[in-house]
Amino acid sequence: MIDLRTLLPLDEETILNSVKKTNKCLVVHEDTKTGGIAGEIGRFSARKRFGDLDGPLMRVTSLDTPVPYAPTLEEYFLPNAKKIFTAAKELARY
Repeated sequence: MIDLRTLLPLDEETILNSVKKTNKCLVVHEDTKTGGIAGEIGRFSARKRFGDLDGPLMRVTSLDTPVPYAPTLEEYFLPNAKKIFTAAKELARY
């Protein structure tokens, strides 16, 4: 797991080394799926480490909807441990 401290500058070297080491790429962030940093990380990871990947690039993100204010809806909207576990389990099957 990599916990990026900054997005600018983005530590591409650390990300690419992790993809090479694990042969997987699962990006989790709280922004919406469309237009989020996960797409950019997936793009350069696939371009530079495509041959190292054993499965698809996967993203766990917020939904492509406005941010809700109700706590119950926020839990549904945001990534959480269950969503991350499900995605990691699916990726591990490859």
